Amino acid sequence: MPKIKYLISALMVLCMLLAWGCSSDKDEQQAAPEPAHSPFRAPLADTDLPENIDWLTNDTDPVFASPDAVTGGTLRLSLLSFPLTFRVVGPDSNSSFRSAILGNQLSLISIHPNTERIVPEIATHWAFGKDKKTMYFRLNPDARWSDGMPVTAHDFAYTLAFMRSPHIVAPWYNDYYTKEIEKVVVYDDHTLAVVASKPDPDLYLKVGISPTPSHFYGDLDENFVRDYNWKIAPNTGPYQVSGFEKGKFVEFSRKPDWWASDLRFFKNRFNVDKVVYTVVKDFNMSWEYFKQAEIDAFPLTMPDFWHDKTQTPVFDKGYVHRIWFFNDTQQSAMGMWLNQDIDIFKDVRVRYAFAHAMNIQKVIDTVLRGDYFRLEQGFVGYGDYTNPDVKARRFDLEKVNDYMTGAGWQRGTDGIWEKEGMRFSVDVTYSHDGHTPRLVVLKEEARKAGIELNLRRLDPSASYKQVLEKKHEVGWVAWSTSLRPQYWEHFHSENAHKPQTNNITNTDDPEMDRLIEAYRASLDAEERKVLSRQIQAKIHEIGAFVPTFMVPYVRQACWRWWRLPDPPGTRHTDDLFEPFSSGTGGLFWFDRKLYDETQAAMKAGTAFDPVTIEDRTFYRQ
Repeated sequence: MPKIKYLISALMVLCMLLAWGCSSDKDEQQAAPEPAHSPFRAPLADTDLPENIDWLTNDTDPVFASPDAVTGGTLRLSLLSFPLTFRVVGPDSNSSFRSAILGNQLSLISIHPNTERIVPEIATHWAFGKDKKTMYFRLNPDARWSDGMPVTAHDFAYTLAFMRSPHIVAPWYNDYYTKEIEKVVVYDDHTLAVVASKPDPDLYLKVGISPTPSHFYGDLDENFVRDYNWKIAPNTGPYQVSGFEKGKFVEFSRKPDWWASDLRFFKNRFNVDKVVYTVVKDFNMSWEYFKQAEIDAFPLTMPDFWHDKTQTPVFDKGYVHRIWFFNDTQQSAMGMWLNQDIDIFKDVRVRYAFAHAMNIQKVIDTVLRGDYFRLEQGFVGYGDYTNPDVKARRFDLEKVNDYMTGAGWQRGTDGIWEKEGMRFSVDVTYSHDGHTPRLVVLKEEARKAGIELNLRRLDPSASYKQVLEKKHEVGWVAWSTSLRPQYWEHFHSENAHKPQTNNITNTDDPEMDRLIEAYRASLDAEERKVLSRQIQAKIHEIGAFVPTFMVPYVRQACWRWWRLPDPPGTRHTDDLFEPFSSGTGGLFWFDRKLYDETQAAMKAGTAFDPVTIEDRTFYRQ
C-alpha cells in the first residue's frame, strides 16, 4: 500500500523501538553503490491523455506551521537500540526507525492532517479517471533526489518493478504491487497515471505512490538484501542520513537547498539543521540524559513520568516545559496477541477465558492513574468504519471458570488450570521495561483466574524477531494506524503460519478470509464500511486479540528553548517532536535567544515560572 506519511504505513509498524548494536564500520557510510546501469526509463504511453481531463490541486486548505519559525539548531533524540538495517523493505526492515527513513521520502500526494483532503507533494496536480481506478498526476519539475538527480515519471514506474521483485524479499509488497496496482503509465517526464487493479472508493489512498531511485538501485539481484543493508538511498524529503556509527548514533542533516522548502504545506517546517538519534539502551537512562539536556524532548505518556518524575528541579524552575496535547486520530491496536498455533490457544473457549482473566481496568485505575482509556477493539477512531457494538471482554472470574470447565480443564493443586498434562501457563513477550508494572498487575489478577503469566522482557530487537517469526505465545504489541482499517496483513490466512508477516495471531479462518477479500474488492464506500464492521465483529468472535489501552493524546516534555505553533500540533499529531513526517512533522523550531537565556539562568541558579501546556483544540471524547 502506498505511503501517505502521517497515517499510512505499508507494513503496520510494530510500536517498539527496535535495534541491533554492532561495531562501527566507517567504510559502510558511503552514500551509494555504483548504479548497475543508466536510470530506468519506462516506455512512453502509446495513447494521449484523455480529453477534457479535470486537473485538480489544493492551494487553499489552511497551513498549520508557524510563520514565526526559524531555521537552525540540532534536535537530539534517543533510540533504545540501533536499527537492524537502513533498508525499508525486506528482512528486519519493519521497525519503528523505518519511519525516520520513510518520513524523508515524499509521495505523489498526501493528506492534510486537519481537513483530510488531498494536498500536493511531488505532484502539483491530479485528476481522476472515469474508470474509477486511474489517477493522473503532473509532477513538480523542480523535484529532485538528494543526489541532485531530477525526479521523473520513470521513477514511479520503477517503483512497480522494484516492489514486484522477488529479490527484495518482501512478500507483502510483492503481493500489494502485483494485485492492487496494475500499472504506471508514463506520458512524459512529468506526467503519469497510476492504475489500480480495480476501481476503489478510496483510490487516492492507494495510488499516491512514492518514487524509487532507479539510478541508485539499477538491476536487482539475489544480493539485494545484503548489498543494501546499510546503503543510504537518495530521497526526496527534507533530510538525509549524513552519518552513523553502528550501535551508537544516526545523524540526519537538513538539505540547505531542498527543492520543496517554499511550497505551501512545507513552508516554515523542517527547521532544525540536524537531527541526531543516540542509542541509549535503557529508557530510564534516557530520562536521566534528558534531565541533563543531552536529549531535547521526552515522552511523558506514562503516568509515573507525568505525575511523579517531573517533580524535579528542571521542571520546577521552568527550564523544561510539560505539554499535554489531545489529538483526534485513529488509535493504535495495543494489546495482547495470542498465537493460535500453540496448543493452548487452539480452543476458542480458552482464548475467551484468557481475555476475561485480564483485569485491564485495574491496571488503568492503579498503575495508569486513570489517565488511559480502555481500548474496546483494534480499530477505534475510524468513523463509520468502526463497529461501536464491539466491546472488549471484561475481567470476570465466573466466565473464566465457565469457559475453562466447558473446554475440559480443571484446577490443579496450585490453582492453575490443567488438562491432559498441560498447565495454563504462557509467556508474555514484551520489550519496554516501563510496561512491567502493568504486566505485574495482570499477572497477579490472572493467577486468581487460574492462569499463569510468565513475563518475558527481551531486548527490543529480540522481542521483535520472536513475534515476527511467530515464536511467541502472547505478544504485548501495538500497531500503527492508517486512514482506513487494514485487515489483510493481520488476519488473512495468506499471512498465517509463516514468518515475517503481520498475522502474528496466525488467524486462519475461511469466513474471515471471505470478508477481508470482499472488503478489498468492494467498489462502494458504504459497503466497505459494513464489511469493516463485520470484520471487526469476526475478530472479536475469534478472540485472539485482547485489546488493552488507548491514549487519545500526546504528553511530552521539552527544554524551554524549543517552540511550537499554536495549536502545537494537528488532529493527527502523535509526536510533537516528530522531525520528518511530511504530514505532521517538523513543526517545532529552535530559539537561540531562549537557549542562551535558559543556559544563563541555569548557570546563575535563577528560575522561571514552571510551565504546563494543556491543549484541547482537537479533543473529541
